[in-house]
Amino acid sequence: MTAAPYIHRRTALGLLGALAAGPALAQGTPAQTVRIGYQKSSTLIAVLRLQGTLERAFAPLGLKPSWHEFTSGLPLLEALNLDNVDVSADVADTVPVFAQAAGAQLTFVAQEAPSPSAQAIVVRPDSPLRTLADLRGKRVGFAKAAGVHYLLLAALAKAGLGFKDIEPAYLTPADGRAAFERGAIDAWVVWDPFLSAAQIQSGARVLADGTGLASYQRYYLASTRFARARPEALSVLYAELEKTGRWVKAQPRDAAALLAPFWGLDAAVVEQANGRRSYAVRTVTRERLAEQQRIADAFLAEKLLPRRVDALDVDLFKPGAAS
Repeated sequence: MTAAPYIHRRTALGLLGALAAGPALAQGTPAQTVRIGYQKSSTLIAVLRLQGTLERAFAPLGLKPSWHEFTSGLPLLEALNLDNVDVSADVADTVPVFAQAAGAQLTFVAQEAPSPSAQAIVVRPDSPLRTLADLRGKRVGFAKAAGVHYLLLAALAKAGLGFKDIEPAYLTPADGRAAFERGAIDAWVVWDPFLSAAQIQSGARVLADGTGLASYQRYYLASTRFARARPEALSVLYAELEKTGRWVKAQPRDAAALLAPFWGLDAAVVEQANGRRSYAVRTVTRERLAEQQRIADAFLAEKLLPRRVDALDVDLFKPGAAS
């Protein structure tokens, strides 16, 4: 078995797409659309959408949101780089590393504080695998470039193994669940709410979660041109994300009841998943990007990146910095 080839600069994010943002609109003209990309696991953005919060908050700025769903983080940031969306909902900490390696011009808007137990390596309840070392020679399913990708690398390193010691299977969460349940993969590395669903509905057993391995911080990003053109929009978004994160943690049952039909999951699954996410939205500082460099270096060592990435060489947004 050999390591997967690195993600090419041409294929990772389409390279250097135009990051256009429209000009501010004069009063009385139709509202300008802010295109927001998200994933099913983008909890806070899902709550904002379901409650109509951003429609109300953006209205005084002559803006309105439009919603665009993606199956995983890497296609989402590719769309951001190619000017198909303006803002990205939370993506795992690994995803910006691949974006940087591909030359994407992105601005970090916000960060969720660590949630290490919200992603894990799981096996079926009757699996003979008991330790991380047991992954040697096994077929492991996970989403490429997702946070679980780094969790897997860190877990393998802890067991004295490398990426070459397993057979990787790159799978979306939906495909991973199907492969896991029919026994097509020996282990599955996945994040919440898919993790909680697998535990509650399929009896999945945790081999290891991110505790002590990967802190799992999620990032909100914008195209740099949009960030420079409409900082007031990002300030509003940041404030609403902060409030929504506090609400989800303070009202877990209400949040689960709201999200369950949107996600197509039982409320108990959603409540368990939300209990493991911090949802503590905070500003991105260079000090808080320390783990990003470790992630980038780990991917480079496994030849999964085309070049070294300086994790600190990014634009950081400061809430309230409207022009």
